[in-house]
Amino acid sequence: MDLHPTAEERAFRAEIRDFIARELPADVRRKTLLGAEIPPREWRDWQRKLNAKGWAVPHWPVECGGNGWSAMREYILLDELQLAPAPMPLAFNVSMVGPVIARFGSAEQKARFLPATANLDIWWCQGFSEPGAGSDLASLKTTARREGDHYVVNGQKTWTSLAQYADWIFLLARTDPAAPRKQQGISFLLADMKTPGITMRPIQMIDGGHEVNEVFFDEARIPVENLVGEENKGWDYAKFLLTNERNAIARVGTSKQRIRRIKQLAATMPAGDATLLEQPWFREKLAAVEVELQALEVTQLRAVARAQAQGGHGGPDPNSSVLKIKGSELQQATTALLMDVAGPHLFPFSASLDAEEQDTAHPTGPDWAAMAAPTYFNWRKISIYGGANEIQRGIIAKAILGL
Repeated sequence: MDLHPTAEERAFRAEIRDFIARELPADVRRKTLLGAEIPPREWRDWQRKLNAKGWAVPHWPVECGGNGWSAMREYILLDELQLAPAPMPLAFNVSMVGPVIARFGSAEQKARFLPATANLDIWWCQGFSEPGAGSDLASLKTTARREGDHYVVNGQKTWTSLAQYADWIFLLARTDPAAPRKQQGISFLLADMKTPGITMRPIQMIDGGHEVNEVFFDEARIPVENLVGEENKGWDYAKFLLTNERNAIARVGTSKQRIRRIKQLAATMPAGDATLLEQPWFREKLAAVEVELQALEVTQLRAVARAQAQGGHGGPDPNSSVLKIKGSELQQATTALLMDVAGPHLFPFSASLDAEEQDTAHPTGPDWAAMAAPTYFNWRKISIYGGANEIQRGIIAKAILGL
């Protein structure tokens, strides 16, 4: 298969770069570059610009708002957004619940939710993981019992990312506790976060930020019309969703952009009588990551080319586990390299021995260095969410290697 870009594909890349240069505010781009939090308003504004251009959900079916693009064209858009870097369209909307509703939802659900989901008029969060049911998601304990035209939901979700901004949550709940297998008897529900009985409690992360939350359901009544697909078939829809999530987690463009930035910064950092970039030990570490990243990019391009040759974008594919494992490991490796570059500037504030200055924080280095350690610690999560890498190795062993 030919992995070289065509003239049309090169022109499309140039069009995306021009659009980002014109439309993405400089301060939003800088926040994305530093790994700083993007306020919800700015995130919504950017996604709405992409949606108006037709670039927020090109991978959705055409009848649901997609563009009918080739898999390669979709890849190019994703790559350029990550290289810019620009905020990605909210994954919970465009890569998770949106495709599930488009594939399995009713006509009424598609009309009600998909346009608002694409435009980020609805901000979704994901209610999958629970205490005791993270990597082993099928062990979830949240229940939904049918009472007339409602499901009454009880249980707890945890690690619910950005739920503090969310308007709606998509969740898995057990609707048939007597099902013979734990993967059976689970349903996929949609719930308004304002529903009585739904409460949220923030979880503070090691980097000091508030990114994830606990969500509690106490006799929360969810209309039956918010059941996606068939009752007790939610595990099938969850597998479809998780394949999309794992493909997105590879983030080859993000790692390429970070390597480029690491080189730029290392070339300015003194190390002995030269710069850090000129030090053999650092160049060796950098080269090792670059080689693996190039291999991952070729692997992803092959997957894209294979999907394109088959005339589609692929359904659930165990190869997504390969991309997820290596992509998450390389993202973590780039954050470690950035820690090397930051060196002593990793400590964002210096302490004062003067009692009168105890409440004054003194930055010790540039803002990018102050963000290096929090980003390093935060990105430990990447090898866990979307299905822990240990689980992905099991999938590869069974579905690809036939062990």
